[in-house]
Amino acid sequence: MKKRTLRCCLVMAALPSLLQAQEAVSDSLHTSLQEVEITATRATELTPVAHTNIGKEQLSRMNTGVDFPYLVSTTPSVVTTSDAGTGIGYTSLRIRGTDGTRINVTANGIPVNDAESHNVFWVNMPDIASSVKDVQIQRGVGTSTNGAGSFGASINLRTDKFNTQPYANLSGSYGSFNTYKATLGAGTGILHDRWAVDMRLSSIGSDGYIERASTKLQSFYLQGAYYGERTSVRLIAFGGKEQTYHAWNYATKEEMELYGRRYNSCGYMFTDSTGKAHYYDGQTDNYTQTNIQLLVDHDFTNSLRLNVGLHYTKGDGYYQEYKSGRKFKEYNLPTYFIDGEEVKKSDLVRKKAMDNHFGGAVFALTFKNEKITAVAGGGANRYFGDHFGHVLWVKNYIGELLPDHEYYRNNGTKDDANIFVRADYRPIECLNIYADLQYRHIGYRIDGKNDKWNDATGSNQQLAIDEKFNFFNPKAGLAWLINDNNRLFASVSIAHKEPTRNNYTDGKLNEHPRAERLTDYELGYTYSNRLFTAGANLYFMDYKDQLVLTGELNEIGEPLAANIPKSYRAGIELTAALKLPCGFGWSANATFSHNRIKDFTEVLYDDDTYEKWEIQHNDTPLAFSPSIIANNTFSYEWRGIEAALQSQYVSKQYMSNYGIEEHRLDAYFVTNLRLAYSFKLKGVKNITIGATIYNLFNEEYENNGYAGSGYYTDGEGTRHRYNYAGYAAQAGINAIGHVTIEL
Repeated sequence: MKKRTLRCCLVMAALPSLLQAQEAVSDSLHTSLQEVEITATRATELTPVAHTNIGKEQLSRMNTGVDFPYLVSTTPSVVTTSDAGTGIGYTSLRIRGTDGTRINVTANGIPVNDAESHNVFWVNMPDIASSVKDVQIQRGVGTSTNGAGSFGASINLRTDKFNTQPYANLSGSYGSFNTYKATLGAGTGILHDRWAVDMRLSSIGSDGYIERASTKLQSFYLQGAYYGERTSVRLIAFGGKEQTYHAWNYATKEEMELYGRRYNSCGYMFTDSTGKAHYYDGQTDNYTQTNIQLLVDHDFTNSLRLNVGLHYTKGDGYYQEYKSGRKFKEYNLPTYFIDGEEVKKSDLVRKKAMDNHFGGAVFALTFKNEKITAVAGGGANRYFGDHFGHVLWVKNYIGELLPDHEYYRNNGTKDDANIFVRADYRPIECLNIYADLQYRHIGYRIDGKNDKWNDATGSNQQLAIDEKFNFFNPKAGLAWLINDNNRLFASVSIAHKEPTRNNYTDGKLNEHPRAERLTDYELGYTYSNRLFTAGANLYFMDYKDQLVLTGELNEIGEPLAANIPKSYRAGIELTAALKLPCGFGWSANATFSHNRIKDFTEVLYDDDTYEKWEIQHNDTPLAFSPSIIANNTFSYEWRGIEAALQSQYVSKQYMSNYGIEEHRLDAYFVTNLRLAYSFKLKGVKNITIGATIYNLFNEEYENNGYAGSGYYTDGEGTRHRYNYAGYAAQAGINAIGHVTIEL
């Protein structure tokens, strides 16, 4: 793998896709309807921000089953992960090495990130891509946005616009590992020149590549809209229900050698006399989420527009797991005696649950003329949620066990408000001056009993967090349109970010994490003409007190983090694309980066005495930050035939911040082949049939994992370090076929 040259680039072929308004509809109807557009947080061609726009056609041709992160996996600096090994279920993405808790995600300008964890659980929004009009990914700090702080990247989704004519479409997919996807969409078109209703239902499932890593997903999207000449209103509801068997333990190299790459230890109970391992069937994660948005858009004049959005998200769910040899005191259960001997622990099944509410409002007032585009916007949101745990069953327990015995409960409340002013000023035609000022206030409280046991107090850890943060995030830049083909930009931006819930609950009892600060410097150039585009973007992201991954996991498989005084990410992003009249297309991007912690003190603990061993590191690589990410796509279209060969190369990366080879994820090079054919039949607008072969050359690789270290002291007092790691194995060659019918 180390000898492989950089032969990878990204998939960007243009392929025809979903229904457009029919020719019979007059242009006057189009122009008289005011479509709701929440664009205040988006970058334009003149904004000095590194960004990529992804249209519905590109999303649609890849959307045959995999989750949203895999649909954007070929954009610059993106790396994806999948617990089940197939891109379905618990998946995530990193951008420039930045993990999902630092990537701001909005839908129609409304925050999507979980208020406490800051993560986006794409498994809770199955098939959202089928109802998305387009996506913008901003790399770096980007423009001011609502919700969780953009601390390395942001993703802005816009849901579907109206269709002027009635429509219906049905798509289905089936492939390896019993993977399937079924989607039904329909819409009324414009009714009485003003009204429209659109809907979608989806069902997705897979057994997963990893053993028992099954996924069952259902989702819906419903939109009712009024489109006036100057005012438009949309009421949108979308949501999902998921059940996913745990696969977050991953597997060590030794376990893979003994049991195979598909080994999954989650849910293990015992091995019987025949050598057969038995697993708990209920070892699943279950969650239901519903999002409601009311979007109002009004044009006061041709130059002045107001966008307002009200939103509410309801989420509740739980996960169950079998735990071996757990102490009763950790679960507030009394011990019992057998033959005079006290029994203090046993196997049990526990259930951890949450019940969440998140609501608020966002707004943007936009003024635009020939020289100035100015936006004043912001939002205010409140989150409150309960976290609680039950014991469902205890092996051989003697005594009274109440149904759903509760052993912890705590509540989190978070208020998040921001206001920003952004302006683009063009003193001359070719020059744009950009300024963006944001103030953000956060108040976060956690009260109650945590699930962590405190030996010092003889009870569960008591949570009493009451933190307030006030952030000022200025941004400024210049964009120079040298001529019709050449563009140059430069910017500097400052961003702050508050700690997540896990940073508090999984950290030290008496030490609270600090807020992070990022100064982001960007310098970019693009060239484009009718057939060819190319670009280069230099970036330097300078962090103070960055909360970086340690590589270790807590009990639910999430990584721990600690404040690092000084760290940085520096790199160059290169892009190129060619589209020839003959139907041939080529696109590529590559990121070369250097991601480092300047000074870092590693702390190890003795297995027996828990004595600390502090090891000083200098200039070590940041965890999960490969130095090379590259994508390449060759595509061809001819008379309804579409073909694309897409490859991605990701260099080696480390799962801890120590640069230890035992904590390394090896480099990998994966190629996918996509084929499709579109045709028409009488009474049917379009039929598309096709197939995608993933991992065409059967690469054996892992794209995620965990790592840690410890030490022991021998009889002579000499310290001996040991390292451990687990790896998320990914599927070898596999395929899925699909068909879409548009009526």
